[in-house]
Amino acid sequence: MLLGVIADDLTGATDVALMLSREGMRVVQTVGVPTASTQFPDADAVVVAMKSRTNPPNEAVEWSLVACDALLQAGAQQILFKYCSTFDSTSKGNIGPVIDALMQRLGAPYTIACPAFPANGRSVFQGHLFVGASLLSDSPMKDHPLTPMKDSNLVRVLQPQTTLPVGLVSFATVENGSDAVRQAFEALAANGAAIGVADAVTNDHLRVLGNAFAGQKLLTGGSGIAIGLPDNFRKAGLLLEKSDKDNFIAPIGHSAILAGSCSAATRGQIADAKAKGIETFEIDPIELAEGRLSASIVLQWATPRLGGKPVLIYSTAEPDIVRSIQQRYGRDEAGAMVEHLLGEVAIGLAELGVTRLVVAGGETSGAVVSALGVSMLEIGPEIDPGVPWTLAADGNPMALALKSGNFGALDFFTKSLEML
Repeated sequence: MLLGVIADDLTGATDVALMLSREGMRVVQTVGVPTASTQFPDADAVVVAMKSRTNPPNEAVEWSLVACDALLQAGAQQILFKYCSTFDSTSKGNIGPVIDALMQRLGAPYTIACPAFPANGRSVFQGHLFVGASLLSDSPMKDHPLTPMKDSNLVRVLQPQTTLPVGLVSFATVENGSDAVRQAFEALAANGAAIGVADAVTNDHLRVLGNAFAGQKLLTGGSGIAIGLPDNFRKAGLLLEKSDKDNFIAPIGHSAILAGSCSAATRGQIADAKAKGIETFEIDPIELAEGRLSASIVLQWATPRLGGKPVLIYSTAEPDIVRSIQQRYGRDEAGAMVEHLLGEVAIGLAELGVTRLVVAGGETSGAVVSALGVSMLEIGPEIDPGVPWTLAADGNPMALALKSGNFGALDFFTKSLEML
């Protein structure tokens, strides 16, 4: 193993696994916090997917350190802490506390924080995170039900979360190449700033940043920061040249879509699927909380509809509806209630012969994969930037497309299944 990746949610893990696979690494993704008995498969990179993005900070730190130690013990030469390209976090964490803990464990004098992912419209300029042409704080992320992002200044957002000083490595520095970037980080560290938020607007910028961290123990960022890392190992003679291969074969069976994300992108994808004639079942959280809705009711609806077009089961709602439900039942409780239901529905769909499953939402994807008992994923072809098809490497045969709520084109649901 050359690179060990710690991802704070399942779809983010799949996203970075795809990035590394496209750049020529043999990648395997595991699901859940490693244990003493965890055996990592033979691969150039192993991505550990955890459900720690919205957990209590101390739990996120504990899990991340366990994953780090397991990856190091298996031979990883470099660690990447992967978080969302929209920097989903709060004033208490979890990004800052995990960075602090990993830097201390690895003895890293400094590290980078860069969530840029230009292929999906995420860029960082003068320390401010943009979604397309809008500041993050002007995007739909400002209304995220768990991690609302009201501030686009990443230096300002990250500083309260960490005990270390946070500085900026500016666009002009990145434009001057990897040597200038390396010198800038060393200067920040010498002046007491141990975490540098780095600007990046293009993939070339990300490759410059990756090259600047060749041989360093720790990087942190979105999946984009991984784009240049395979070339570092290739230049060191540790990784073979890229090869074209496509051995992805999806199991024959029924198709279904489960959507738990309330993002604007997912809401649009649901509307597009409806317009194309896909039958849908909307989960009402109030009926669920009051015991009038259960997995068996959803599955009774789905059973006669399987075999033709895919079925779509969703709990997506507009931000004002989400807020009212959270106020009534509690933020975490409302989310967990729906995730548990969708996990039970996923089990039932698998028993009914569904072998091709599209899941929208990071928390929802984690709940579904956990319910299905999947602990390892093989990475397949890209559907849209940051989202591949995957194959469950254990349990029942299943092709899974695990989509972050904000990712994917308008026709993602129909396009993904048409690929198979």
